[in-house]
Amino acid sequence: MANLPILQFEDKILQVVNENPVVVVIGETGSGKSTQLSQILLRSGYTKSGIIAVTQPRRVAAVSVSRRVAQELGVRLGEDVGYAIRFEDRTSERTCIKYLTDGVLLRESLSDPELKQYSVIILDEAHERSLNTDILMGLMKRLIKLRASTLKVLITSATLDGEKVSNFFSECPVLNVPGKLFPVEILYSAEQPKSYIESSLKKAIDIHVNEPEGDILIFMTGQDDIEKLVSRLEEKIQSLEVGSCMDAVVLPLHGSMPPEMQVRVFSPPPKNCRRFIVATNIAETSLTVDGVVYVIDSGYVKQRQYNPSTGMYSLDIVQISRVQANQRAGRAGRTRPGKCYRLYPLAVYNDNLLDATVPEIQRSSLAGSVLYLKSLDLPDIDILKFDFLDAPSHESLQDALKQLFLIDAIDENGTITAIGKTMAELPLEPSLARTLIEANEYDCLPQALTVAAMLSVEGTLHPGPSKNTDKNSKNRDKKRKHAPSDLPDGLGWGDHIQLLQIYELWDQTDYSIDWCKDNNLQVRGMLFAKDVRKQLSQIMQKIAKGSLDIRRKERKRDRKPDYKNLRKCLCVGYASQLAERMMRHNGYRTLGFKSQLVQVHPSSVLRTDDEGMLPNYVVYHELISTSRPYMRNVCEVEMQWATPILHKLEKLNVKKLSGGINQSEEKKTEILDFSKKEVNDVGPIDDADSRIQAARERFLSRKGKK
Repeated sequence: MANLPILQFEDKILQVVNENPVVVVIGETGSGKSTQLSQILLRSGYTKSGIIAVTQPRRVAAVSVSRRVAQELGVRLGEDVGYAIRFEDRTSERTCIKYLTDGVLLRESLSDPELKQYSVIILDEAHERSLNTDILMGLMKRLIKLRASTLKVLITSATLDGEKVSNFFSECPVLNVPGKLFPVEILYSAEQPKSYIESSLKKAIDIHVNEPEGDILIFMTGQDDIEKLVSRLEEKIQSLEVGSCMDAVVLPLHGSMPPEMQVRVFSPPPKNCRRFIVATNIAETSLTVDGVVYVIDSGYVKQRQYNPSTGMYSLDIVQISRVQANQRAGRAGRTRPGKCYRLYPLAVYNDNLLDATVPEIQRSSLAGSVLYLKSLDLPDIDILKFDFLDAPSHESLQDALKQLFLIDAIDENGTITAIGKTMAELPLEPSLARTLIEANEYDCLPQALTVAAMLSVEGTLHPGPSKNTDKNSKNRDKKRKHAPSDLPDGLGWGDHIQLLQIYELWDQTDYSIDWCKDNNLQVRGMLFAKDVRKQLSQIMQKIAKGSLDIRRKERKRDRKPDYKNLRKCLCVGYASQLAERMMRHNGYRTLGFKSQLVQVHPSSVLRTDDEGMLPNYVVYHELISTSRPYMRNVCEVEMQWATPILHKLEKLNVKKLSGGINQSEEKKTEILDFSKKEVNDVGPIDDADSRIQAARERFLSRKGKK
């Protein structure tokens, strides 16, 4: 710790912080900014007037960095130093340094808009430009005016455009802290490989056999790639001739891993043993793994992107930016001179890579963020003109406002409703938060809590339908194949009901781990869903302040579930995610303000009728674009539940929803009349014959009415 470069600038940092409410600290890789800034401020007495908060865009980083700081200070984690992430809080009344995700800090500001418990707020790793960090920067700009004498804000990053942030915060000072880096040799591939996984495998084994000791860090795009490469590496290492090279251990590192597995990466390897660390981009800056001498950069990252015009997500593997490439290379020079093997040519780096990563705020659905801003209930906030470091498109903001209007979070004038304020207090996406509130009214809250918890866990399960077949099963789309399973099938109503049934079966086994394994369910995911459900139940009790007798309703869980009322509640919660089946096809047209032709995802358990037709109306959890547009996690709803949603579309006025002025000048948003038969008769847009036939039928229909 004593050799970290940032400690040489301690006096200068304290002087600038003392004299300015906002300071930008650009700390190069290895400078020690994430672990030492909070300790520098602690030594200077800033915790006498409040807690030092340090935000991280990733849960893994919040946990690991807090653990490191607690270790350096010689205190127990959770006492003087603690962390808070979604659904987990390890802090106490003694906590004076608190590491937390940016999303948790946003949620805390709902109950304490001025964040009075904090004397210092450090927004760390701001260069990652996470959605929540960008919103926090806008809020800090407002907050610092209210608490100029009692609050210090530090924006820290390894590569952030300091001048840009300084301008945003009224020309605040920028401190540059050099890092502790040894020279790193950059080696490029002669050509772009056909498979970056195979190329990474070959390069890793080549380094292991021919290069001196030192750990190897390999950047992959996601968990699937990591698991494939880890398996291949272990096979290759075991096949090497005994004594031809040192021993090796292969360790994965990604955000879905439990904390106890992540910690293994930070433990030194046995003597004469090399570590292969196969990681996602969380190892670029959020986490530092000592001992890495060799870096293999695949040149790609998995990025989730949202298209507001279609309401559709895509999870794409895209090229990294030059900033990311340089960050990855820097991981090799922490302890001694290192090497970075880029699995792409120099020309690709110079000509194809973007200068910096596109901010998350410009590629995400903003419904949750806009709900948060609305819930602050500040009269001067116009959502379409909110002060962002990099503003999202108006289309994205309008999309968010429309979603919130359809689920009753805001009224037609853009004012947040009582329902919207309650939704904002739940650590869930708006659709699930709205479902819980409606479920409380329909006396099916315990079941809705289960569904929300199961959907809040990434990759809990991908089950198929029951082995028990029925007369409808033969009519399924041949492409919708599933592995055999004894799990329930959702009674044909869809995936939300199946998730509920699975959890209730597990409940009946007293949460047996063996039962999960026997049914190919991820044990860790199911256990996490159980914990999330418990916490959501507690939050609902707290929100209701005694008016909600959730414990009484929990005792009714043994009764037969009311699936109809649950589906009604899902229809209300997913009002902006409603789809109507095409007349002659099992494809669907999404309704509302975005019309999109989609299909049910092949993994769905939604049942067809005797004629092989899917239900007329469904709601979906999300739209994703893979080989084609798909709805994932689908549930059947009835026409009478959908009708009020279609009526609400007629009241849409985006200018009024935003909270802007001159509302009378804004024309109403053009709305398609989905009640007309012509819409039902339109075939898929990629089917030319169907389009011609549909047009002919519309013409004959109109002619017959004359």
